[in-house]
Amino acid sequence: MVKEATFGAGCFWCIEACYKDLEGVISVTSGYSGGALENPTYKQVCEGNTGHAEIARIVYDDERISFDELLEVFWFVHDPTQLNRQGNDIGTQYRSVIFYHDEIQKELAEKYKQKLTEDKVWDKPIVTLVEPLINYYPAEDYHNNYFALNPENPYCNAVVRPKVEKFRKVFSSRLKD
Repeated sequence: MVKEATFGAGCFWCIEACYKDLEGVISVTSGYSGGALENPTYKQVCEGNTGHAEIARIVYDDERISFDELLEVFWFVHDPTQLNRQGNDIGTQYRSVIFYHDEIQKELAEKYKQKLTEDKVWDKPIVTLVEPLINYYPAEDYHNNYFALNPENPYCNAVVRPKVEKFRKVFSSRLKD
């Protein structure tokens, strides 16, 4: 069955580049969610005043990959202990957030977060938000598949590439052929 998941884990170029290579993932679209402004632009979101987070909307086949497996990747590809930032990307638009689509996703996300907290996986507290998806706006087209289309971009070389390479190494058995 085809389902959707929506995650914010810093810059959407990073997480989109990881999720799109997973077996069972049909598509990944960069976008914005969690703010009040209708149809925000990248420039508006980057200014940090819209309340939106940069997110990846993942369409997946839950018979080939589960929401729990998507959560496993989510927790791996960013630092959920950094409040309103990921590395040098600072602002609420880079917050760690799981926008759930239904009560099952909410329960699974909260359960996973609680387990990681109990297991003290990180030295600092997890600040990831678990919120209902109340809005979603796709980002401008040029943001989709950004890393693959712009491999020489300085940000991609410094930030996206190392994250994607680490992800591919750890999750190599789950990647598309």
